[in-house]
Amino acid sequence: MRIELPRTVERILELLRGSGYSSQVVGGCVRDSLLGECPCDWDVATSATPQQVRALFAPLCRVVSTGERHGTVTLILDGEQVEVTTYRIDGSYSDGRRPDGVRFTSRLCEDLARRDFTVNAMAYSPREGLCDPFGGQEDLQRRVLRCVGEPDRRFGEDALRLLRALRQSAQHGFSVERETEKSLLRNRSLLLRISPERVARELILLLCGRECGRVLRRYWQVLAVVLPGIEPMVGLDQHNPYHRFDVFEHTVRVLEAVPPEPVLRLCALFHDMGKPECFTIDGQGIGHFRGHPLISERMARASLTALHLPRRTVEEVSALVRHHDRKLPPERAALLRALHELGETAVRRLLVFRRADWTGQGTWPERLVEVDRAQALLEDLLKEGACYRERDLALSSRELMALGVPEGPYLGVLRGRLLDAVIEGRAENEREALLSEARRLIEQE
Repeated sequence: MRIELPRTVERILELLRGSGYSSQVVGGCVRDSLLGECPCDWDVATSATPQQVRALFAPLCRVVSTGERHGTVTLILDGEQVEVTTYRIDGSYSDGRRPDGVRFTSRLCEDLARRDFTVNAMAYSPREGLCDPFGGQEDLQRRVLRCVGEPDRRFGEDALRLLRALRQSAQHGFSVERETEKSLLRNRSLLLRISPERVARELILLLCGRECGRVLRRYWQVLAVVLPGIEPMVGLDQHNPYHRFDVFEHTVRVLEAVPPEPVLRLCALFHDMGKPECFTIDGQGIGHFRGHPLISERMARASLTALHLPRRTVEEVSALVRHHDRKLPPERAALLRALHELGETAVRRLLVFRRADWTGQGTWPERLVEVDRAQALLEDLLKEGACYRERDLALSSRELMALGVPEGPYLGVLRGRLLDAVIEGRAENEREALLSEARRLIEQE
């Protein structure tokens, strides 16, 4: 069994080995290679101490102290960044996030023993081949995620491993081994120790995983620790002919139906989270959720802000949640109005989301045809360069002022009314037509 290594990584291993140090690629890059996937990055483990690594490579490349206290330096060689970490044994984890200290060791197996899951506790070098002391390759073949050693201890050391387990399950289609799963559920409250930024990163990767739906259905209790709005959705019968599924199942189906793009996946997760708060049943036994988009937007904004996500992401997700129920019929005026109010990117996302929302309801398949027609019309409008912004008007402010319109607020109001006329089809976006409409509007004042 041979893993193809990038030439830069091979050079690093050769230089370490030629200087008398043991070295291997380790962790996720080995896992991904055995899965036939392209690793995002390559990590090297070695018996050399950080000082020895620095002394060896400083004449050849830039060496960055990224975590030297814990044994890690980053080499920037041939334009590539590779982390090199000394074999180590972790000390106690008093904060449940990182070891209080580490002790370097010369034995690779001791280093692998501290890792989270067996599929991540494998090492490889071209000379020695695969080192797999904990059965990671067999678990990988069976698509099983199993803790190295005692699960309670592994999760207690770093609670983020709880979310990593779910994320890797969603990304790679792993099932969670029984004892690991029991421990994961038992220790879920440990997530409250984790910084919002670390939670957010794992959450987004999980939501964008190809099997996120299966993971959410099975482990929603874990995610509810950091997103408490999930629990009230579970099992909430909507009592509505438009919905075959309860609120949570509908949410998961929408998640599965939208592309794996963070804004769309986050919108899917939050779009109906406000429904439990405003649920009512009328005299005919029909359920209603009046105002739920605004409540869901409030919850999304609060949760995403608390997770310290970038402001742009918070705003884009919140806006999409707020408008997710907006009707977008395949009509020129309706789509131009939406483009004016929301912008092209948001309207494209909204149409994608509307299709997923209807799919997740399990009813009214004819609505999908309407969405397809709206998407086709949107493309036509954009291709023709249809006017939906004031700057697209074929009449300038200077030309309006030549009609006697004074510079000031009214000029802006008049341009807005001209745009309304174009969007609603009452005037063509041509200079003479707009001059005529402007004169008419001025006369009405």
